[in-house]
Amino acid sequence: MQRVGPLLFVAILLAVATPARVRSAAEVPAPTPKRVYVVPIREDIMPPLVYVVRRAVKEAIAAKADLIVLDMETNGGQVSATEQIIEILSQFHGPTVTYVNRNAYSAGAFISVATQKIYMAPESVIGAAAPVMMSPGGTGVEAMPEAIEIKATSAISAKVRAYAEKNGHNPEVVEAMIDRQKELILDGKTINRKGGILTLTDREASREYGSPSRPLLSLGTEPTLEALLAKLGYEGATVKRVEPTGAERLATWINALNWLWLILGAAGVYLEFKSPGFGLPGIVGICGFALYFLGGYIAGLSGLEWPLLFLIGLILVGVELLVFPGTIVPGLIGAALMFFTLVMAMVDWYPGTPRLPSLPQLELPLRDLALAAFGTVILLAILGKFLPRTPLYAALVAQSASGVESIRHQAATQASQVGRDGVALSPLRPGGKAQFGDDVLDVITQGELLEAGTRVRILSHSGHEAVVEPVVG
Repeated sequence: MQRVGPLLFVAILLAVATPARVRSAAEVPAPTPKRVYVVPIREDIMPPLVYVVRRAVKEAIAAKADLIVLDMETNGGQVSATEQIIEILSQFHGPTVTYVNRNAYSAGAFISVATQKIYMAPESVIGAAAPVMMSPGGTGVEAMPEAIEIKATSAISAKVRAYAEKNGHNPEVVEAMIDRQKELILDGKTINRKGGILTLTDREASREYGSPSRPLLSLGTEPTLEALLAKLGYEGATVKRVEPTGAERLATWINALNWLWLILGAAGVYLEFKSPGFGLPGIVGICGFALYFLGGYIAGLSGLEWPLLFLIGLILVGVELLVFPGTIVPGLIGAALMFFTLVMAMVDWYPGTPRLPSLPQLELPLRDLALAAFGTVILLAILGKFLPRTPLYAALVAQSASGVESIRHQAATQASQVGRDGVALSPLRPGGKAQFGDDVLDVITQGELLEAGTRVRILSHSGHEAVVEPVVG
């Protein structure tokens, strides 16, 4: 009987523990399907395609995708757009694969090498990546002068070889696709003769050479993209195919004129603040800044947070100029916020990366802002000299809120105010408000900083502001 007690105790423990183990096993959630993003490269490599790839990579990073596949069928395109796409792809830290669906010529071959694996469809072709020069008008290609070809080939070849080595591709194969002077011989067989440009079919690209043997470039031929995904272990995965949109084509020319939109925006807002009421300059300014932010949004560079912050900055500047002139702080904060958002709207940021931009990321927006600042100064100088003499000036400036019916009437009213004495209602630093009889006017000094309550006299007018001086005695 003494041995029954311990045995009974062990039996009770097993009875209690076993259901718990079964229950915990039943509660284990089913594995979530893998996520695959497919990016179609089905046109020439141009800026609109850069925007598509950028959008796809950012979505894939945010969705924690397991794989990105480039569905490749292209005859090539711009070197600059190719370099951007390669750089964008490097932001995705998961596996990347190119499926050459039909052909990957020139820039298409460069981009393929920038992915970790290459597979090809039956009867597909990859290669012929020597740089060429577009003819005037972009209607065809011309032979590149020898000196320029050597320089271009050297630069492109070095960059693509670096990506080939990084992703485990044979850099000599890639170099033979670019450099006419490259002779490629493997296992005693001449793959490419000097003077030619290497182009490979799917069978040639998957043929193995060397010891240990490895494929020339392609890891195999698969009849369809679906078959490739099954081979890679992604059968049943959730597949998101990213399709290009018409808006991305629109963003190409919008972003090419960023400097112009900034000039129109800055000049329009400045003229609006300098004129009474709200009129055409304000509309032009708003449209200019709207186009600037719209281009960045469509291109996948920025979100809606930057135009909203810009609007807050603009409101703060308006408060400084129109409501509490001379307070300085709202204007400084608003101007800083506007500058910051104009820069950040063109910074290419990816989920999971630091929000502070690097110097290369700042290069493009700062260049556009510098051009815009220079252009705005010139435009305002021209408008200030010639616009008031034209009939268009009256149409640009709206009627004032105080009831002035015309620009001529406004000028007469301002002339009648010269010499009037009044009292500063706010500190003049140097701008502010002062009361002259029953009228409260926006005023500005000639540089003096005056306290509220100081007696002032109107000397002249600058725009809608009265220029004043302190009354002595």
